[in-house]
Amino acid sequence: MKAIVYTHYGPADVLHLQEVEKPTPKDNEVLIKVHATSVTAGDCNARGFVFIPPGFGFISRLVFGLRKPKQPILGVELSGEIVEVGKDVRLFKQGDQIFGISIKSGAYAEYICMAEDASLVLKPANLTYAEAVSIPFGANTALYFLRDMAKLQSGQKVLIIGASGGTGVFAVQLAKYYGAEATGVCSTGNLEMVRSIGADHAIDYTKEDFTQNCQTYDVILDMVAGNTSFARYKASLKPNGLYLAGAGGVEVLAQMAWTALIGGKKVIAGGAPDRVEDLVFLKELLEAGKLKPVIDRRYPLEQTAEAHRYADTGHKKGSVVITITTEE
Repeated sequence: MKAIVYTHYGPADVLHLQEVEKPTPKDNEVLIKVHATSVTAGDCNARGFVFIPPGFGFISRLVFGLRKPKQPILGVELSGEIVEVGKDVRLFKQGDQIFGISIKSGAYAEYICMAEDASLVLKPANLTYAEAVSIPFGANTALYFLRDMAKLQSGQKVLIIGASGGTGVFAVQLAKYYGAEATGVCSTGNLEMVRSIGADHAIDYTKEDFTQNCQTYDVILDMVAGNTSFARYKASLKPNGLYLAGAGGVEVLAQMAWTALIGGKKVIAGGAPDRVEDLVFLKELLEAGKLKPVIDRRYPLEQTAEAHRYADTGHKKGSVVITITTEE
């Protein structure tokens, strides 16, 4: 089968198309024909680009491989069709259309094997494969921060920094779903899109400094890699407000510990767990029209390196999708 492989860390050029052995499912696994995957921040970080949050370069190497990649095929988001099931599989059958997250990567390929109890659910009936693949990583992250960490309530005010990014577009929509007043921070060219997905207010960071507008928020979700500016944004939080450091960074750990001790305004960070029930919840919202995907660009598998080059600019709107087969 065809796959996009990388054998050493570096810029997008390390990714190349290669013929590799097609996997065979174990007794508890399903074989998925991948129709679409995507370029997430995690894929770029694993590849070794400079957007790895400060201080996390060495840690990332320990996770992904110290000298060279442990997993030579990237791709965590996927949508596709189950074409074979192991003898012990009960949750899925051949022909099921699914979407989900492969925590071990491997989705930049024509086929992938995953355990039946992995983060896989049936694809929303009203979405194409390309639309469905834009959901799992970004929407799951937004759900974790706003629902689970912030426990967002109706009537609260939330500010989303990076509102036009892969997670930001779902954070805006989920904030509105939970009845909050959503303000999105983005660049000039993304203002209209951020408003179109439900933001009550959209701030152009190239023209306005929101820390100077005398507005305060219950929650600030910061999804800009390498940003982590709690000290600068603290005055924009209400007395018991939360700063959610969605893009992480080593300094966040100390800020979390300190703010937990002193009370009042707090810093919270963490990684979203991969739970099937969360994907089921998101699927229901999508089918009900409460969420909608935002796709910036689509690339064929052969142009995955180009897709990464575009994502590396840090200016993508929503998701960058890699299509592996044509929609059927």
